[in-house]
Amino acid sequence: MRASLSPLRLRINRALRDEDGATLVEFALVTALFLLILFTLIDFARLGFTNVLAEKATERAVRMAVVRPAVCDGLPLGNARGIIGTLSIDIPNGTRCTERAGLCHTPATQTCTGDLSHPTVAAIWAQVAPLMPTNAGPENLAFSYSFDPALNRVGATYNPIVTVEITDLTFDFISPLGALAAAAGASGQRDLGESFAFSSMSASLPAETIR
Repeated sequence: MRASLSPLRLRINRALRDEDGATLVEFALVTALFLLILFTLIDFARLGFTNVLAEKATERAVRMAVVRPAVCDGLPLGNARGIIGTLSIDIPNGTRCTERAGLCHTPATQTCTGDLSHPTVAAIWAQVAPLMPTNAGPENLAFSYSFDPALNRVGATYNPIVTVEITDLTFDFISPLGALAAAAGASGQRDLGESFAFSSMSASLPAETIR
C-alpha cells in the first residue's frame, strides 16, 4: 500500500503548484516594460519631429528677416571708415572693407528677442508659429546682426549677417517614463521623462537690405 503524504509535504506540494501569484507579478513586469518601450518610442519620435520642424522654422524666419527692416535698434545705416580708413585717403568709397585691416569701422553685434509689437517679428511669427514647439512664443526667437567685412564696402549700406536662433525653450514629455521604469524594476529612474532644455538652433544669412 502506498504511504500517505504528511500534511507538511502536502502543503509544500500545493504551494509549488500554485503559480497564480507569480504569473501576475511576471505579467505586471512585462506589461510595464512594454509600455515603457512604447511610450519612450513615442516621446523620442515627438522630440525628433519637433527638432526637424524647429530647424525649418529658423530657416524660414531668417529668409524673411534678411529682406525686412531690422528687429534690433542701433544698427548703422552705412559703413563708416575705421581708424586706418580715415588715414587711407587713397582708398575711395566703395572699396571692400577687407582691402585693408581697420579700413571700416566694426559695429558691435546687436541681439534682441522677438516682440509682436515689431512688424518684422509679427510677420515672421505668423509664418513660423505652426512649425514651433507648442510652448513656444515670439520671445523664444533671438535676432542677431553682426558685421562681416567681406560683405561690406566703405561708405556703402551696412549689410550684416542676420541670425535667427530658438532659445530658452523646454521639451515636455507626455509619458510618465519614470514611473513606468520603476514599475519595470529599474531603480533611480524617477526623473526619467522630466522636462529638459530644448536644444538651441539657429540659421544665418547675409542681409539684402537694412532699412
